[in-house]
Amino acid sequence: MSEQPIYRRVLLKVSGEALMGGREYGLDNETVRRIAQDIGNVVAMGAEVCLVIGGGNIFRGVSAAASGMDRAQADYIGMLATVMNALAMQNALEKHGVPTRVQSAIPMATVCEPYIRRRAERHMEKGRVVIFAAGTGNPFFTTDTAAALRAAEMGCDALLKGTQVDGVYSADPRKDAAARRYGELTYLDVLARDLSVMDAAAISLARENRLPILVFNIHAAGAFAQVMRGEGLFTRISEPQ
Repeated sequence: MSEQPIYRRVLLKVSGEALMGGREYGLDNETVRRIAQDIGNVVAMGAEVCLVIGGGNIFRGVSAAASGMDRAQADYIGMLATVMNALAMQNALEKHGVPTRVQSAIPMATVCEPYIRRRAERHMEKGRVVIFAAGTGNPFFTTDTAAALRAAEMGCDALLKGTQVDGVYSADPRKDAAARRYGELTYLDVLARDLSVMDAAAISLARENRLPILVFNIHAAGAFAQVMRGEGLFTRISEPQ
């Protein structure tokens, strides 16, 4: 692609559910392949890309805790689910010729690198995609918070969140036909209106680091590259202009 991205370095947050495609759980290989292709196209534009992938398609720590499991234990199981997703995405990216490294906040040297900030930055400078797995490595923190944390640590220009719809709405547009779509929001708008785009800790962390959040539809082919050029449908969350 010849078009120049408006962001030099970004973190893409993908939910585990986004990898399910039409399945009820697990991974849909075609969906993983298509998202990997979109990421590869953005890398070809000259952007540096890192990822955080959720684990909700395999295991939901909050749901398990609600059903009686110890919350910390449930969260650790959820973190391991994100490693599985990260390895699957690494495989898909490398099949598209995109060099990729997985770094886990929970060390497991047999399958991936431990998370080391300076090493991750070096990988990205060399054009490699870095996938951050196992969340923050701590229970009680979501992968949204992990995404905001890693984006701040990597000095990213923006945090892109790929969701099931093309931005932030006042309600779930798949259930409420009257739901209003927002083009621009401030961090405080999201917190005050309790918009369920990311949890409060992630929004606050992004606000403290003046990290814009761009929310778009991960299932629209080519949407990632469009957002990187400032085009297409997305919601931007940032400080008031």
